Amino acid sequence: MKSMIPFLVAALPVAALAQSQSGQAPGAPGVALPKITEVMVIVTPRQAVTRQQIMAVMPSEIRETVKLYLDGKIRQWYSRGDGRGVVLLIDTKTQDEARAVMETLPLSKAQLVDDEYIPVGPLMPLLGLLGPGGQQ
Repeated sequence: MKSMIPFLVAALPVAALAQSQSGQAPGAPGVALPKITEVMVIVTPRQAVTRQQIMAVMPSEIRETVKLYLDGKIRQWYSRGDGRGVVLLIDTKTQDEARAVMETLPLSKAQLVDDEYIPVGPLMPLLGLLGPGGQQ
């Protein structure tokens, strides 16, 4: 297991560079894109919004977020380390599906927060561990 760590660390920049090459369309041959398994949503208060405005809506936001978690729509949730919002992992396959989930929440309905949507999936450099023929 310890011998895989240097391989993965070395493979990550190469994979990131390969996927970010200009002029290369997403899904281009030779670049393995992950199957989207969920969407990460970074939620931050809008610039002119005060803490008091957020806190006034927070009780209903918490209730609705817990309901989404118990319904399996939210897989994980975190506070940002800088105190400027939250990060949610939403059980959807597209940004539009995640946006539809987030728009049900009171802070979004009140237009107090901005959301950034990032589709995520399995770490594709791991395919290199499978060797030839294992990348089907």
